[in-house]
Amino acid sequence: MNKSLLILTGHSKGLGRAILDTYLQKDEFEILAISRTKLGLDNPNLTEISIDFGELDVLENELSGLFPSGDFEEIILINNAGWIGEIKPVGSLQVKKMRTQVNVNLLTPIYMTNAFVSAYRDSKARKIICNISSGAASKPVEGWSGYCSTKAAIAMFTKVAAKENNDSLFRFFSVAPGIVDTQMQEEIRHTDELDFPQVERFKSYKENGDLSTPELVAAKISYLLGHENEFQDVIQDVRNFDLP
Repeated sequence: MNKSLLILTGHSKGLGRAILDTYLQKDEFEILAISRTKLGLDNPNLTEISIDFGELDVLENELSGLFPSGDFEEIILINNAGWIGEIKPVGSLQVKKMRTQVNVNLLTPIYMTNAFVSAYRDSKARKIICNISSGAASKPVEGWSGYCSTKAAIAMFTKVAAKENNDSLFRFFSVAPGIVDTQMQEEIRHTDELDFPQVERFKSYKENGDLSTPELVAAKISYLLGHENEFQDVIQDVRNFDLP
């Protein structure tokens, strides 16, 4: 069997864990999973590395040797790690938390994408970079200045990288996963209305059963990346297509 490689960030919980579980069911995939917290799963196809993306010194030091070499048929990078950050209006944000948010949501996927392209530029494998973005990248949300801004920035970075590699074996996607039933949504629902005027709307998503399961979203992302020729645009939203 021809081997494939998945490199995944933010795999320890939420959507990242669902993506990990989806690909662990694919025997052809070797998986390098990178998060602050290791899961300690016993699987011969899984290698876990602990890196805190909020502090980038470790990632910067390890980037050059981070990406596995080998004769792979396909190589996929999913930059999933993200943080909603402080949900507060501009003028009430803490500098350290803003820096952490930019590190996690923007600089980490930029660093990872740049190193991935450098490492696999000469590989004949099918190569896909998927940066997990958000609908908030294109819609201002009160209290989410850092989240909206960093997600918008990574979406634009992904579009530029795609334009630069238009004729290469690299494909780039910026994927909005929709509103997913994860710990992040729980954090949002516990926000003070003074900091986040839309909090009641987000509570209603949960009450009305409008949240997607992480497993469904992971399955859709896996389908998109496995059938990339069906999706020509860099910017994608899993709510715009159904599984066959």
